[in-house]
Amino acid sequence: MSEVKHKDQKKSLSKIVDDLTRPIKRHYGFTPWILFLIAIMALGIWAYIIQIRDGLGVTAMRDYVSWGLYIASFIFFIATALIGMLISAVLGLIGIKWITPIARIAEMIAIGFAMWAGLIIIFDMGRPDRILNIFLHGRLQSPIVWDITVVTTYVAISLLLYLLPLIPDIPFLKKTMKDQPKWKQKIYEILSFGFKGHTEQYKLIKRLIRIMAILIIPVALAIHTVTSWLFALTLRVGWDSTIFGPYYVTGAFVTGGAAVLIAMFIFSRDFRLKEYITDFHFDKMGKLLVLLMLVYLYFNINEYLVPAYKMKTLDEHHLSGLFTGKFAVMFWTVQLGGLIIPIILMLFKKMRRPIPSLIIGIAVVIGAFFKRYLITIPTLLHPHLPIQNVPAEFSTYWPTAFEWSITMMAVAGAVLIITILAKLFPIMPIWEIAHEEGITNEEINQFVEEKNN
Repeated sequence: MSEVKHKDQKKSLSKIVDDLTRPIKRHYGFTPWILFLIAIMALGIWAYIIQIRDGLGVTAMRDYVSWGLYIASFIFFIATALIGMLISAVLGLIGIKWITPIARIAEMIAIGFAMWAGLIIIFDMGRPDRILNIFLHGRLQSPIVWDITVVTTYVAISLLLYLLPLIPDIPFLKKTMKDQPKWKQKIYEILSFGFKGHTEQYKLIKRLIRIMAILIIPVALAIHTVTSWLFALTLRVGWDSTIFGPYYVTGAFVTGGAAVLIAMFIFSRDFRLKEYITDFHFDKMGKLLVLLMLVYLYFNINEYLVPAYKMKTLDEHHLSGLFTGKFAVMFWTVQLGGLIIPIILMLFKKMRRPIPSLIIGIAVVIGAFFKRYLITIPTLLHPHLPIQNVPAEFSTYWPTAFEWSITMMAVAGAVLIITILAKLFPIMPIWEIAHEEGITNEEINQFVEEKNN
């Protein structure tokens, strides 16, 4: 009886390994997709070279709107990256089991977007070579120094949270993918760190993952809180608020949660992993997103209700521009299409299935991007001193083709990182899924040894 049970479990392990490594071995459409992303990046590089040559005058940024699409994109990228902390750290530490198939996907998103967030800051600089001055002469009183510190720390911990659960998967890759290029096998050899599947090694891996998960929580909260302080530590109308810290963090979770929903759909269909990312996971992720959006809706109401109640002169100009002025169409589209309507729809179980979740996730991500635009630009167009005696272009702002090209390069770059990681490594932890199927470490080791022989 035990022998039959052993064979059934071994067959199950064989299927898990085959399913999760299949996209790495062969994946139709991978090359055209990579070429498409590279083409977008090439266009952005060309635009950035012109920007470096001719200066920031090729953008629409002027004396008043000195923070434009680049800074709005930076906030969006940082926001999207925070989902790695929520899924892997917060939900992982409290023992939520349904996150197992999507935790690594969340970390891939975190790594891709966090890395490019730092580069977007450089795109916004007229003299990018002076970025070194922050490290050489940075002052602790500067929120910019805090921001760069927590961004780099978050990237480092996110990489560790991605790599540590990957180590027990490496033996599967080394033994089942011997037909892969030698450079790829060399990467697997390096990242194995001598892992042999001993019980003590599994315990050490789990302990290190737990430590990193604990460490990343304050860093992740700091990264977007400090980003919000870059705005809130001024007296500008629309930014002078004490809620910006939690407001930015909850908004980040909404953005990242929607991004994970999109990635779940793409990977489950394109990688043929519907058995692992099921309707159950879409339902759970949809419920989580609804909760996050409800909290974020509260902060959105608070953001506008308090200044509207006081209705100071500058607040009146700012709010009028958003509610009924030249930003009204974008504002109401973002609030309704990117927040309120998705909340209502996802209250119904039918809307938490894969295809509706994909559509809603796309709407939320697009809304989140333009929400960052609305946070940044309108405030700069309402300075304390009136805009006068300047060219007309100083009192308006709409990104130029150069800005859009460079921003899309950053988006393509983040997606490219996610794509490469998905092509090099399994997008789900093989060993954790095997454990959930009741397969022991001894059976895993025996499977690997048999493959080796």
